[in-house]
Amino acid sequence: MSRTGNQLARLESEEVARGIRMLLASPLLTAAREPDGFDLVRRRREPITKWFDYYCGWRLHVEPRAGYARLTKTTDRPDPTRPARRTRSGNAPFDRRRYTLLCVVCAELLAGPATTIGLLADRVRRSTAVEGLPAFDPSRRDERSAFVDVLLFLEHHGATKPVDGATESFLDHPGAKVLYRVDTTLVTRLLAAPTAPSTVDSMADLTRENRYDDSSTAQRTLWTRHSVLRRLVDDPVVYRDELTEDQRAFLASPSGRKLVHTAVGIAGCTLEERAEGFLVVDADAIATDTRFPDDDSFAKVAALILLDRLAHGDATEDDLVAETDQLLTRFPNWAKAYRSDGGAARLAQDGLALLRAFGLARTENGNVSRLPAAARYAVEEPHD
Repeated sequence: MSRTGNQLARLESEEVARGIRMLLASPLLTAAREPDGFDLVRRRREPITKWFDYYCGWRLHVEPRAGYARLTKTTDRPDPTRPARRTRSGNAPFDRRRYTLLCVVCAELLAGPATTIGLLADRVRRSTAVEGLPAFDPSRRDERSAFVDVLLFLEHHGATKPVDGATESFLDHPGAKVLYRVDTTLVTRLLAAPTAPSTVDSMADLTRENRYDDSSTAQRTLWTRHSVLRRLVDDPVVYRDELTEDQRAFLASPSGRKLVHTAVGIAGCTLEERAEGFLVVDADAIATDTRFPDDDSFAKVAALILLDRLAHGDATEDDLVAETDQLLTRFPNWAKAYRSDGGAARLAQDGLALLRAFGLARTENGNVSRLPAAARYAVEEPHD
């Protein structure tokens, strides 16, 4: 191969790796929000699509004209640490009411490519009344607030676009005039589920994938391969004791190890293997939507302090609350958002939730233990 050919091949492999990692962090890429990232995925969509299908069993839909790429990261292990979040109110997670309205609003948006906020609110009001749900009441400010949060969430993901007026105006004026353009196809892509929710009775049914048939050895082998790669590329750390016997056997076999190293290498990452488990490392930090450790939140700083406390032995959740209470006392000008009654408990729970999400601690029967991956992190206490 010529020098130019080598350079082009290297460029393609680098762009494919970057595109894979970008989609792992942001399964919905839009041209409006991330033009460079979307353009890269659009140009390299064939090898990127094949990588996700072969190694993870995930489908990638790239719509060049509509301006989005949607990776459907199907899983049988729903992640509670990634809730839908409000773009207002400090990025707070959606509550039950907002999730309910999100589902109803999405259903009503499928009626056509355009609507107004008034027509949509009226349709949601009538639908909730008919379906036996708590009826949507746009005369109440708390209801309008939840409705606006849902619409802003959909705007953020490109499913709707206001072409006249501003969504927030509905908060103070129920009669506000806002006209939306609706991408009905993207609305249907938002839910990453292999089965239509209206056809199932449980969460297990919703996440069941028919392509894996337990009656076939080949299908069971395919599921083992896909489930292992899904865990490795999507979880911060994978411990051997969390895997099934078939998954551990796959990772121990020469063919399985070769396939995993090949997949991880194509994605531009490296695989760290220890006696306790596995860690896929992205040196450029492209493949993650959040980082730890860093000091961009009080909870992350507290998590590091709690991790240091757990280095001295297991603790109860009450012990960790006492630790955060001491932390707040020692640094009176720090973490003012947690200065109200019960603040120490909230800070401890927020920090502990981060440790669990990053595979650094585990809670069983009220006892918290430090996990092996925590050895990677040092601790620095905050300064007053």
